[in-house]
Amino acid sequence: MAFIPYGRQTISEEDIQAVTEVLRSDFLTQGPAVPAFEAAVMAHCGTRHAVAVNSATSALHIACLALGAGSGDLVWTSPITFVASANCALYCGADVDFVDIDPATLNMSVPALAAKLEQARKSGALPKIVIPVHLAGQSCDMAAIAALAKQYGFAVIEDASHAIGGRYQDHPLGDCRHSDITVFSFHPVKIITTGEGGMAVTNDAALAKKMALLRSHGITRDAADMVDPSEGGWGYQQVALGFNYRMTDIQAALGSSQIRLLEERVARRHVLAARYDKGLAALPLILPRPHADAYSAWHLYVIQLREDATIGRSQLFDSLRKDEIGVNVHYIPVHLQPHYRRFGFRPGELPAAEAYYARALSIPIYSAMTDDQQDFVMARLTHHCRRR
Repeated sequence: MAFIPYGRQTISEEDIQAVTEVLRSDFLTQGPAVPAFEAAVMAHCGTRHAVAVNSATSALHIACLALGAGSGDLVWTSPITFVASANCALYCGADVDFVDIDPATLNMSVPALAAKLEQARKSGALPKIVIPVHLAGQSCDMAAIAALAKQYGFAVIEDASHAIGGRYQDHPLGDCRHSDITVFSFHPVKIITTGEGGMAVTNDAALAKKMALLRSHGITRDAADMVDPSEGGWGYQQVALGFNYRMTDIQAALGSSQIRLLEERVARRHVLAARYDKGLAALPLILPRPHADAYSAWHLYVIQLREDATIGRSQLFDSLRKDEIGVNVHYIPVHLQPHYRRFGFRPGELPAAEAYYARALSIPIYSAMTDDQQDFVMARLTHHCRRR
């Protein structure tokens, strides 16, 4: 059987046609396709504003800046995430700290967050922003986090890079009911793709305006936002230090085409997850445990080896890779990365995250995965886990 990756894009003839139409049009970038994609995502999420950018990392960065993160501020996030969820704060000159995870959901632990906030209140070191991460596509307990945000006065950015198409309390992730800004990723391994790309959505017009300004060099052509009188119809002014974070029309056209099948693709992932739940139940594995309030987008299906397993994680990883199964690990805890150890983070500080990392393995799941491919993955897992 050909190599089975842990995740991959699905590109249809309709997607190719949508991109081809842009390639034959007058606009390859800064044309009508970007606002059309933004409108499609807003319609899905039920939010009022969207700002498309060239990556979710860029979206996280401008979201932090729009919320005023800077030198002397604290941003908290989960240690089990891609490094971008923490790096975005460093880009702004802010400091980063981490909240341990819930071993059941693998998301930010609400009790750990509450305890850390109370300690921070006493020491005068409360965070300006908290970034909960919807790991593997499952929502964090956003109502509880929002209640803490109101109590302690911090802003919330939902890192939903894994989670477009997921739901929380029967509402789409990205509706920003419990946050200031939500960020999505459209990398090829995600639920839908634009090749590379990201988006920030919000219900706050002022935040959206700031992020739109920051994504394009801090330049405005709106006379109402200019510092000096406009010199004419050609006039533009840089009124802030922004970045070249724009999404192209080529990418946006692909995104608009892909989002039409979002619900169908997430539904297929649910079928695959249910097949894994049944097919792997007898193995010495901890399987994902979706929260009752969440409808996961199932970006990842993460297994954990139990203590009674007869094979170690590294050996299982290597064995499955030899079987042409592209397993991976999501993620090495951010606080244990060499760059973050320079700030004084050490092993043992976040025990739930570190225990999860020691036994976690992501196995293939993507909407185009066939039953035969999945059966092969389960057969090889069964073989290796039962081998003595």
